[in-house]
Amino acid sequence: MDPFYKYHVFFCLNQRDPDAARPSCANCNAQAMQEYAKKRVKQLGLAGDGKVRINKAGCLERCELGPVVVVYPEGTWYTYVDEADIDEIVDSHLVNGKIVERLLIDQPVV
Repeated sequence: MDPFYKYHVFFCLNQRDPDAARPSCANCNAQAMQEYAKKRVKQLGLAGDGKVRINKAGCLERCELGPVVVVYPEGTWYTYVDEADIDEIVDSHLVNGKIVERLLIDQPVV
């Protein structure tokens, strides 16, 4: 059975107290980056059934490696810093199906 979306992308938006023992993605501009990715995917005509879905997620338990985003169905985990990194993930992975090696936090499960 084919997945409902070609790519389903989850951005961790978990918010912890800035003084918490573990970092949180929300303290690394994750909300703005998720919104940016969603807007960019829509602008490129990639959003919708059978295409790409950009979602918010709670804690994905990769806090020390964050901020994190995971792309399914491959289970490709990325970190990012800014809009340029998000553009690279969108353009390379979501448009062309090529993993952005420099942003990987571990190898995808295939």
